[in-house]
Amino acid sequence: MTADDAIKDDAMTVVALAGGVGGAKLADGLARLLGARLTVVVNTGDDFEHLGLHISPDLDTVMYTLAGIANPHTGWGIAGETWNFMGEIARLGGPAWFRLGDRDLATHAVRTGRLRAGETLTAVTAALCRALDIAPALVPMSDDPVRTMIRTKSGELPFQHYFVRLACAVPVTGIRYDGAEAAVLNPALAQARPVAIVICPSNPYLSIDPILGVPGMRAWMTAQRVPVVAVSPIVGGAAIKGPAAKIMGELGVPVTAAAVARHYAGVIDGIVIDAADAGLAAEIEAAGIAVKIAPAVMRAAADRVSLARACLAFAGELAEDRGR
Repeated sequence: MTADDAIKDDAMTVVALAGGVGGAKLADGLARLLGARLTVVVNTGDDFEHLGLHISPDLDTVMYTLAGIANPHTGWGIAGETWNFMGEIARLGGPAWFRLGDRDLATHAVRTGRLRAGETLTAVTAALCRALDIAPALVPMSDDPVRTMIRTKSGELPFQHYFVRLACAVPVTGIRYDGAEAAVLNPALAQARPVAIVICPSNPYLSIDPILGVPGMRAWMTAQRVPVVAVSPIVGGAAIKGPAAKIMGELGVPVTAAAVARHYAGVIDGIVIDAADAGLAAEIEAAGIAVKIAPAVMRAAADRVSLARACLAFAGELAEDRGR
C-alpha cells in the first residue's frame, strides 16, 4: 500500500506516540493527511501541579500544534501570547520560573477545575480538543499519574525542575517513571484498530519511554500485528530540538540514529532516518530493523506532511513484506 492509497482509504487509521515539539510536528503532518483517522497517544510523564493548577505540557504542545495556534518560534505555548499573569506572579514574589501565558492559563484552569470535579484526564482532553476543533483523537497514555524523575549525583529531581527551572544543566545519571508500574493503559486504545503505529521524533527517554513504560502498552502494540515505524530525533549526531543528545551522552549512549534504533529494538519494525545518517543504514539493518531514508527535519508545514507521507509509505512497504 502506498502512502496515497493509505490516505484515500477511509478505513486507514494510525496510532502515533508523541510528546514535545518534534512529536507534535509529525503528529500535525499525519493529522493533515488523516484527520479523524489519527489517534495520538501523548506522554503525561511531564505533568505536574504548579500554582495550584494541573499542567500537562506535552498534551498542550500537541493540542496547540494540531489546533494551529502554537507559538511558531518556540513550538510550545500559544502564538501571540501575553504575560500579565506571570508579571504579577513575579512582582508578588511567587514562583515565576515556569511561565504560563495569559491565554495558556485558561487551558490549565479549565483542566484543573474539571479534574477536581471528577472527570478523567482523557475526558477533559477530549473536551478541550472539541473546543479547539481538533479532528484527531488525543489521548493521554494513562489517566493515572506517572511522573518522570531525573536522577542526578545530588539526588532526584522532578522533570520540570530539571527541564525548565535548571534548563537541563545538571548531568543525568538515570531516569525513573514514578507511578508507571501502577498506571492503567488508557482504555481508549482497546477500541483502536490501527493499520500502522508511528513513534514520532520525540525524545526517546523523556517522551516515548514513559508511554512504553505503562503496563500493557508494549503488549497492546504487539497484539495489533501492524508495522511499527519510528522516526529518529537524532540527525547528524545532534538532536533537532531538546536535550536528547545531551542525555544520551551523559548515559554513555552514542549520539546516533543507530543508537535510537537499538533503543527501540523489540518494539519497532523500521526507522526513518535523515539522509545525513544514510551511512548508518547497514548498521541498523544488521540489528534486524528496516530503514527508510527521508528528510527528517521539519522546518515548515510542508516538511511535516512530507515526513508523514514517508512514514505511511514505509509502513505500507513493511506490511507488504509481511504478507509475502
